[in-house]
Amino acid sequence: MNLDSIAGQAADLGGKIKEGLGSATGDTTLKAEGKADQATGTARQAYGDAKDMVEGTIRPVVDYARQFIHERPFTAAALGGVLGIAVLNTLRGK
Repeated sequence: MNLDSIAGQAADLGGKIKEGLGSATGDTTLKAEGKADQATGTARQAYGDAKDMVEGTIRPVVDYARQFIHERPFTAAALGGVLGIAVLNTLRGK
């Protein structure tokens, strides 16, 4: 869990409180602000969750690639060259 997820949960909770106070007092503006805060909080929490998922998925791949490049620099350079030629040929339409 990261700060975006926590901030999103806090904003969602604050929005629920605002909405409840707006409903209790009959203040439609406060109720609408509460709903908007809840939507913002939910979006920020979803962003934080996605960030965690990407971090957990991509980070091991990047670490493996760095280790491979460090351990086998010539093989990595050759692989990079082959991939570069493949990309150029694809872009040129061959």
